[in-house]
Amino acid sequence: MTAPATTSAPAAVPKPKRRPADRIFSGSTVVAGGLILAILAAVALFLVVQSIPALTAAPGDVSLSGYPGSFWQYVGPLAFGTVYAAALALLMALPVAIGIALFISHYAPRKLAQGLGYVIDLLAAVPSVVFGLWGSIVLAPAIQPFYDWLVNTFGWFPLFAGPVSGTGRTLLTASIVLAVMILPIITALSREVFLQTPVLHEEAALALGATRWEMIQIAVLPFGRPGIISSAMLGLGRALGETMAVALVLSPALVINPAILTSTNSSTIAANIALRFPEAHDIGINTLIATGLVLFVITLIVNSIARYVINRRKAFSGAN
Repeated sequence: MTAPATTSAPAAVPKPKRRPADRIFSGSTVVAGGLILAILAAVALFLVVQSIPALTAAPGDVSLSGYPGSFWQYVGPLAFGTVYAAALALLMALPVAIGIALFISHYAPRKLAQGLGYVIDLLAAVPSVVFGLWGSIVLAPAIQPFYDWLVNTFGWFPLFAGPVSGTGRTLLTASIVLAVMILPIITALSREVFLQTPVLHEEAALALGATRWEMIQIAVLPFGRPGIISSAMLGLGRALGETMAVALVLSPALVINPAILTSTNSSTIAANIALRFPEAHDIGINTLIATGLVLFVITLIVNSIARYVINRRKAFSGAN
């Protein structure tokens, strides 16, 4: 009688040794990622702790100028002006940025595209103070006659209701300045996304008889939609937090005014902090920090919504 055959266990495959460079790189990336989260948590903790005195203060004690209301009545017009001005800026900048990005990536000759791309990137390096001075000294007086025409022609519409500002320093002027400031960011990122469109998709659309614009509609824009949303949210984030350009253009007031051509403008949180902080003391400092916390939450909500929209739409698969 023969003994049953025994099966030997498979030999363990030795794990490949990681080179020192790989371990250093892996560790540095983990540290960098953790450092970002730690800094974000520290900023949030600082804002919350410093905001508690303003959030719990009695009405009339939260404002730097004796504002009689509570903190939420104080920050409400500021939050409205922040979101309103940034949304108007994004509404104006996004179509122009997409058009410029498509022209650079799919229409312009190579030399012109390189030069135009360099100019767009250079525009992003201009300081915000320069944009603010340009908006208040050059743009506002030049565009004021157009505001007169808008109020006289479309004054029945609440957005263009009068009385028109005599200086041109309105919320619409501030929004135009913000649109110019965020234009290079959206254009540069959209251009890079459009250039990553798989060539096979473009050639397939053209082979089926599509014109260049039809090819862009069915191949380039759907592929680049997540990138467009990301670039738009990045530009919106800069518009929400912009300080000096808005502070130099607007004549702020603590009001909620949807009209964009009047001299009574809703200020923004960032501009209000910049203008009020030098004279702030005691609970006034906590009030300004608390408004910064509101801006922090607004930015976080906007980015979370953008991330949700991007995750719902998957980009095309394929390779060039």
